Amino acid sequence: MEPSPEQSPHHAYPDHWEADVVLRDGGTARIRPITTDDAERLVSFYEQVSDESKYYRFFAPYPRLSDRDVHRFTHHDYVDRVGLAVTIGGEFIGTVRYDRINDQGRPASAPADEAEVAFLVQDAHQGRGVASALLEHIAAVARERGIRRFAAEVLPANNKMIKVFRDAGYTQRRSFEDGSVHLTLDLEPTEKSLAVQRGREQRAEARSVQRLLAPGSVAVIGTGRTPGGVGRTVLRNLLAAGFTGRTYAVNRAFDEGLTTLDGVPAHRSLGEIDEQVDLAVIAVPAHRVPEAVADCGEHGVQGLVVLSAGYAERGSAGRELQRELVRQARSYGMRIIGPNAFGIINTAESVRLNASLAPESPARGRIGLFTQSGAIGIALLSGLHRRGAGLSSFISAGNRADVSGNDFLQYSFEDQDTDVAFLYLESLGNPRKFTRLARRTAAVKPVVVVKGARHSGTNPPGHAVPVSRIPDATVSALMRQAGVIRVDTVTEMVDAGLLLAGQPLPAGPRVAILGNSESLGLLTYDACLAEGLRPRPPIDLTTAASPQDFRDALAEALADSTCDAVIVTAIPWVGENGEAETGDGEVLAAALHGAAAGSPAKPVAVVHVEIGGLAEALAAASSTAAPRTRPTTLAAQPSGPSGAPATAPPAAPTEVDAEGTEPPGRIPAYPAAERAVRALAEAVKYAQWRRQAATPGKVPEFLDETTDEPGAAALIDTLLGATPDPRGRSLTHDEARELLGRYGIPVRPTLPAPDPETAVAAAARLGYPVALKTTAPHLRHRADLGGVRLDLADEDALRRAYGEFTELLGKPAELLPVVQSMAPRGVDTVVRASIDAAAGAILSFGLAGAPSELLGDTAHRLVPATDRDAAELIRSIKAAPVLFGWRGSAPVDTPALEELLLRLSRLVDDHPEVVSVALEPVVVAPQGLTVLGASVRLAPPPPRGDLGPRRLPNY
Repeated sequence: MEPSPEQSPHHAYPDHWEADVVLRDGGTARIRPITTDDAERLVSFYEQVSDESKYYRFFAPYPRLSDRDVHRFTHHDYVDRVGLAVTIGGEFIGTVRYDRINDQGRPASAPADEAEVAFLVQDAHQGRGVASALLEHIAAVARERGIRRFAAEVLPANNKMIKVFRDAGYTQRRSFEDGSVHLTLDLEPTEKSLAVQRGREQRAEARSVQRLLAPGSVAVIGTGRTPGGVGRTVLRNLLAAGFTGRTYAVNRAFDEGLTTLDGVPAHRSLGEIDEQVDLAVIAVPAHRVPEAVADCGEHGVQGLVVLSAGYAERGSAGRELQRELVRQARSYGMRIIGPNAFGIINTAESVRLNASLAPESPARGRIGLFTQSGAIGIALLSGLHRRGAGLSSFISAGNRADVSGNDFLQYSFEDQDTDVAFLYLESLGNPRKFTRLARRTAAVKPVVVVKGARHSGTNPPGHAVPVSRIPDATVSALMRQAGVIRVDTVTEMVDAGLLLAGQPLPAGPRVAILGNSESLGLLTYDACLAEGLRPRPPIDLTTAASPQDFRDALAEALADSTCDAVIVTAIPWVGENGEAETGDGEVLAAALHGAAAGSPAKPVAVVHVEIGGLAEALAAASSTAAPRTRPTTLAAQPSGPSGAPATAPPAAPTEVDAEGTEPPGRIPAYPAAERAVRALAEAVKYAQWRRQAATPGKVPEFLDETTDEPGAAALIDTLLGATPDPRGRSLTHDEARELLGRYGIPVRPTLPAPDPETAVAAAARLGYPVALKTTAPHLRHRADLGGVRLDLADEDALRRAYGEFTELLGKPAELLPVVQSMAPRGVDTVVRASIDAAAGAILSFGLAGAPSELLGDTAHRLVPATDRDAAELIRSIKAAPVLFGWRGSAPVDTPALEELLLRLSRLVDDHPEVVSVALEPVVVAPQGLTVLGASVRLAPPPPRGDLGPRRLPNY
């Protein structure tokens, strides 16, 4: 909303303060600055506030606002006087205002850094988290305008407002003066305030998805009058699934005399329905959707599933229609799945919702599934059904204009019916937030991701999210760091999910292999070695083995303390009549379940060849049961502020049978050894991550003592200048040395050598032996092309090398030669940090030269890095043995290398203006290391979508 001409002209309307937010109950609202055009809205809002709330706001009876009040509360300069409003349906439901004051409490301007703040929330919307959201946003606005503290006067009886301030997590002081509570809040974000903000965000966004998946009533808008069509299909699927709530068919073209359709009430509009409708499934042409959305919003619908196509997938015109759809829905407090969605499913017995185009609702299970593609959703539903697996929930988001994979992670984190979260993603709208949410969710349940569009860099239709320029291997490494199980195909996702949802996590990589086929056992053994597992020699039960033999062998393997997991291989066995038995899979399944049920909790997988009914029997044994309890050693929880375990959802209740014993977990069956082993390997790596996540890494305290953050900040401001170039600038060698030195990263000096005499003088100053290098871009770090000459022991050697340089490679003006003193011998490495538009700040490490440049042997971690991240970064490259004494060489000083990585991570994290750093080469010797070259680039800091107050993304 733009201000009218009478608004103060020297402070433009700050449209970047506008934000859509999710409130505590899962509904949405819009926060925006108040303008002079809001006078009527303000008066209407105030009339709906109770006398008690007015008294709490003004400390006296205040039945109505005077014209002077209205003018004051709608005229702001957006610097010293700011007002924000929360709106739903275009009407105010809450307001907040600050006025900058001086030490005496009088109106002031900068440099005064304190402001008086006051809130007012409509009584009907109190308890929805409106004031908490307003406090987050007004605090961010105040910080932007140079205000560091808020002061508030609150009546002692106004417990709700006192609680809002108290629970915000900011450093605060309280006193009792003249019959009121005087509160002062320091607005600098704290670890606690950030944790509070993210906790509220998690609960609100999870609730918004829960409202969509568990409605009390559903209206299908666009239900056809004749069988067939999208709307009629969804209505049929809702009824076939046995939805436990109320269902309505809505179509404005229905005859006036039509009262029921397929046994449910039929209406021409939502206004004809006497009861509350929670969820609307919209299946009308795109040009009629705005009318349907308005009808939903005006009648209190909480959420929408828009199946209609014709939006961003059709081009620029459709893209604008899609954005308008989101704006319209959010203005009424509704969230959207879609448009162009396939639908949603919730198999909970208390809901039984199939508001999708899937003709058959999947069985109940422990897997939650989110997909951006309807086709992939169909493939996953089909694949899980064939394997006898069920789902807890399913969301196919289509164009993903609103509800995203991040929202699904928020929901999955606390959903008691979900043990494994599946996500098929084609883009990450907010990758930093995704990483944070995935790490927290993975600490309590597995998160399995297939990333589509890995090489094309495309986005969902209509999305303006940044496209990552980093290689797909880097994306995979960063997901692994967050505990995400990244797989390449839908088949691998199903394979891994079946094992993770039905079996306990392995305590280690030791695998027992047993079965009645020696060849199949050997294939499994080889596959285990290829996946980095530690298999024991296969146990051959011979082809004469009976189901009882399998049971005894499995029970023995599970009881063995040197075994962490078991893979059973089975081919049809020979019966008493000498013929192969191919149809007794049920018998073998019962034997395997019997052995697993009475043994220590360890994962079991089965590889079978042509045994009829085996996979079905293994899956049917407990397809809807909760899995066996995970080993307690893996019960890692994410850390909260100060390292204490964050609040995690309680474990789902374990089902018991009639005798009070826990049913056996479903044992996954695979048609090929490689698939079973790959799934088990993913479980082993995930379990190891869980164990490590239980004790998170730390940033060493010595970094605080040996870094000069204020000095670096001042230097960066000087280097960028008062009006920095948006494209940024590269630092000179001396500038880079000075900046890195502020963080304890010394760079060996180089001196220019434009001619032989200057080179000799430089060498005399530095001391022999020296190196002569070219800094020309095409020859930099290319010793193989003659661009580097080392160990020049005296003046003659230097002059000789200089002459050869210019004779072979070109003129000094082209080569830009420099002289540098020699460093102790060691292993040449390269350390980099960069800002990716989508993934954020990334720290990278590899060996210099061919290993990293030609073979891509580079490891990556997200910034900020901990001591554990630094140690893993060094050890995760394939060439890591070179650093640890490979083939008799001396091990290098890896602790010094880890410290360097931590210092560079700290620099980039503290100063987002540092958009890239390359330290090359870093020579790591047996004692210490030397940074021989450094390049640094500065630029105005890119926006951070994961910081600041809560807000929904605007795709």
